[in-house]
Amino acid sequence: MKASSLNKSFFVAALACAGFFLAAVEPLAATTPQILTPPAPATPRINGASVFGVRPGAPFLYAIPATGQRPMTFAVDGLPDGLTLDSATGRITGALAKAGEHLVTLRAKNALGEAERKFRIVVGDRIALTPPMGWSSWNCWGDAVSQELVLSSARAMAEKGLRNHGWTYINIDDGWQGKRGGEFNGLQPNKKFPDMKALGDEIHALGLKFGVYSSPWRGTYAGYPGGSSDNADGTYEWVESGNVNEFFKLNKDPNAADAKPNWVNWTFGAHSFATSDARQWAQWGVDYLKYDWFPNDVPHVQEMTDALRATGRDIVFSLSNTGLYDSAPDYVRLAQLWRTTGDIVDTWDSVSRNGFSQDRWAAYTGPGHWSDPDMLVLGKVGWGPNLHPTRLTPDEQYSHMSLWCLLSAPLLLGCDLAQIDDFTLSLLTNDEVLAINQDALGKQATQFSNVDGKVVYAKTLEDGSFAVGLFNRGEAETTVTVKWGPWGNLPTPHVGTTFRVRDLWRQQDRGDFKDQFETKVAPHGVVLVRLIPTP
Repeated sequence: MKASSLNKSFFVAALACAGFFLAAVEPLAATTPQILTPPAPATPRINGASVFGVRPGAPFLYAIPATGQRPMTFAVDGLPDGLTLDSATGRITGALAKAGEHLVTLRAKNALGEAERKFRIVVGDRIALTPPMGWSSWNCWGDAVSQELVLSSARAMAEKGLRNHGWTYINIDDGWQGKRGGEFNGLQPNKKFPDMKALGDEIHALGLKFGVYSSPWRGTYAGYPGGSSDNADGTYEWVESGNVNEFFKLNKDPNAADAKPNWVNWTFGAHSFATSDARQWAQWGVDYLKYDWFPNDVPHVQEMTDALRATGRDIVFSLSNTGLYDSAPDYVRLAQLWRTTGDIVDTWDSVSRNGFSQDRWAAYTGPGHWSDPDMLVLGKVGWGPNLHPTRLTPDEQYSHMSLWCLLSAPLLLGCDLAQIDDFTLSLLTNDEVLAINQDALGKQATQFSNVDGKVVYAKTLEDGSFAVGLFNRGEAETTVTVKWGPWGNLPTPHVGTTFRVRDLWRQQDRGDFKDQFETKVAPHGVVLVRLIPTP
C-alpha cells in the first residue's frame, strides 16, 4: 500500500483499531461481584483440551493441566516414542517424526486420590486444534512493557494456578523491538528486553509458551521498527537519524515541531525481512506470533506463513487487526487465528459490538483456525502503564467470558496477572466453562434467537450435548427462554427430547426439562448452561 493512497479517514480508522482512543469513557456503576465458580477440589482433576496438534519433527511441549493438592505426580499410558514425561511437573517434551494420531491416558496422583483422562495427540499439518489460551501485554502495559513485567505475569500464571486450568501463552505485544542484527539480521530487542532467549527459556521452564509481536510494515502502530525497510541492510531512516527515544520508538522528542506521526511508517518497505525475523524468533524459542497491520492482505500473510513453517518450529500465527471477510478462506489456509474486529476496550458497548457480531465468521472457525474478536478485558487493564479495574460490571464480565467461550474465540488476558483479584481469578478458573471453549469439535456458537434484547447462542459439543448462553442485553432483569420443541431454536431438531440442564458457572444441575428451559437473567448478564440428553 502506497502512502499516497492512504487518506485521512483510513488513518482515523486505523488509529481506532490500534487502540488510540480519542475520548474517555465514563465508568459504569459498580456492583458487588458474586463468585459463582466453586473452588477446585483437593483431589486431582485433569483439565484443559482433550486434543493437541503438532507438526512432524517440531519441538513438542505440553504441560498436563491439573488442579489438586500438591505435591502431585504424573504418568502417561501409551506415550509414543520420541516423547518423554517429567513425572514431577507433568511436562511432555521431545518430537514426533511421523504424521499420525496417538491416543494416550494422562494420569495425575496426589495423597488424596488419582485422576485419569484420555488425550489425543495429532501429528500433522495443523496446530492450535483448540483456541489458544494465554496472556498478552498490550492491554495492561502498552509499549511500556519490559522483560521483568512479562516475567511477572508468567510467574503469576504459574503461581496463581492459571496454568493448571490450561492457560498457556505469555505474549509480548508491541514495544520490544530495537535495531536489526545478530546471526540472521533479525529484529533485536531494545534495552527493556536484555535477553530474549533467557526470557523464552524461563517461560518454557514454567510449562508455558512464549509469544512476540511484529508487523510487515516499516514501523508498527506504536512506532517501533517493523518487518520491512527501504534499505537492503535493514536499517531504518528515522533510527539512523536519531529521531528515536532510547527504546527505538519513533520521535526522540514527540513534541518537537518536526515530529512525525507513527503512521508515516505504516507502509511496506522495499525489502522484507520476514525470513530473517522468523529464524530469529525460532532461535529464541518463540511459540506464537501476533502480526499486526491493516488490511491483512494475503501476499504478506503467505510470506510470513512460509517463513514460519521453514523454521521447523510450531509457531501459532495470529493476524491482527480487522481481517477482511473476503479473505477468510485464505486465512483458514495460512493462519491459526485472525482478528475480526478493531481493538476492544473495557465497556459494555465495546464488548457487545465485538462479541455479538461474529456469526458470519462461523463457517471459517474450527480446529486449527479461529476467529478472534480480541482480548478479554477483565481484571486491571489500562493500556500502560497506569491501570484501573475493568469498567465492566460483574454481570457484564460473566457475559464477556461466556460469550468468548461459546464463540470458540482465543482467550487472551490483558490484565496484570500479578494483581489479579479473587473474582477475576474465579472467572478464569471455571473448568466447565473453559471446556466449552476448548471442546475438540471446535464449533463456533451462533445466534438462534434475538427478541427485545433477549439473545440465545448455542453450539454443538463433541459429545452431542449443547452449550447455550441466555443473554440479556437490556437494562432490566428479564426471562430468557431456549426451546427445542417443534418450533425450537436449537441447531438440530430434538422434538420430545428431555435434557438435563447444567448451570456451568455454578457447576450445578438445574433439573430435567422437556421442550424448553427458561430462566431469569440480570441486565447485561448471562446464564450459561449445558443441555445434556437424558437416556
